[in-house]
Amino acid sequence: MEDHTSIQKAQSASTADTLMKDLQSLGVRQGDVLIVHSSLRSIGWVAGGEDTVIQALMESVSSSGTIVMPAQTSDNTDPKYWKNPPVPEEWWPSIRYFMPAYLPDITSTLGMGRIAEAFRTFPEVKRSGHPSCSFTAWGKHASFITDHHSVDFAFGEQSPLARLYELDAAALFIGTDYRSCTAMHLGEYRANDGRKAFKQGSAMMENGERVWRVYWELEETSERFNEIGQAFEQEIPVATGSLAQSACKLIPIRPLVDFTARYFNGLSKQQSD
Repeated sequence: MEDHTSIQKAQSASTADTLMKDLQSLGVRQGDVLIVHSSLRSIGWVAGGEDTVIQALMESVSSSGTIVMPAQTSDNTDPKYWKNPPVPEEWWPSIRYFMPAYLPDITSTLGMGRIAEAFRTFPEVKRSGHPSCSFTAWGKHASFITDHHSVDFAFGEQSPLARLYELDAAALFIGTDYRSCTAMHLGEYRANDGRKAFKQGSAMMENGERVWRVYWELEETSERFNEIGQAFEQEIPVATGSLAQSACKLIPIRPLVDFTARYFNGLSKQQSD
């Protein structure tokens, strides 16, 4: 016999149907292209957990739409940049030598959350080839978004972010904020603010062999993303709502990327005056 707590939990649980109704109220429609940033914990108790959330997202946009999620593997990077925690310099050569190669079908995400990690394992989900900054995608435009992801400048013009910009996609925050909004990195890349490029490295497969590949990346300043997002919302309307207990936002990517680039350009001009 079920106890009283279990019955109460079942009665208050979110289901795929209730989540789909919430997404529809937020403004999600069939055919939409969404990059999703999510916190499962923020949603509350869901019957079926992260799998149910993913299924609700897929059903909401349908096969005519597309769901995208970041699938980053930031542990597969040059150890000389590691800070949380740092490792002794004498370890660096061994880490570069023994780090397993990035394998799109196998390599787990790091720090992306349970929804993003489960999403990469779903049938027909495709994953881009960048060894540390990959993206996963499902739906109509999945291949267009994930194919030809340049190793150099992972968030630049030859990235899934630029393809999302072309498709006039939206970013969906589920219990997250602008600090996790990967699309804003495209705005950083497009800003003419004098930021520096640097050499990064990762283990990956090339011509059937595991190699340590050195490539170019651009300095990032994501600690300003919430500040930029707040300024953006004063100019551009953003849809707000909830997914069960989670506060949500639905944000058009094109104006956000453009605003981000202008914002960084303005900061650069202020510093040079």
